[in-house]
Amino acid sequence: MLENLFIDSPLNGRLIPLNKVNDKIFSSGAAGRGVAIKNPDGKIFAPFAGIVNFFASPGVIGLQSFNGVELLIHVGLNSCKFIGESFQPQVTAGDTIKRGQILFTFDPQEMIRAGFETTTPIVVTNPENFGDIIFKLGGQKIIVQRADREGIFFTLKNYLCYNLRGGVDYGIMG
Repeated sequence: MLENLFIDSPLNGRLIPLNKVNDKIFSSGAAGRGVAIKNPDGKIFAPFAGIVNFFASPGVIGLQSFNGVELLIHVGLNSCKFIGESFQPQVTAGDTIKRGQILFTFDPQEMIRAGFETTTPIVVTNPENFGDIIFKLGGQKIIVQRADREGIFFTLKNYLCYNLRGGVDYGIMG
């Protein structure tokens, strides 16, 4: 039996189920099991101790905890096309992080003014290693149950940017 996983949200806002996100990759569960934060406040914190696997501009970060959790945080939807000075990274790929450390900041209002949605998916990209995943944010909690079979997962470890609505743009890591 796999152990359940508890994750504190890496940013403040309103916790929503991932299937409510307006992006087929995330809402279908193809990227992994997770949640999203609606109306984020613009500060991303490390939800656990670990390392930064990658940091893709402008707001896609991959983390790995010391106990093996692989987490993808993708600020905004279709935000790979966002051009602006909103994102201010405080870490780089390969950095060791501690729980509660600020990873980067961004200006949600600048993104909104530019026409981008700020809803931020947070997904465990190796969900097959865990039972239920419980995401917490203040008094909010969402339990993402393990399916009988994980099925259609592919990871976004090698794909940093995409856009299902207007074609497919891939940024492939080396």
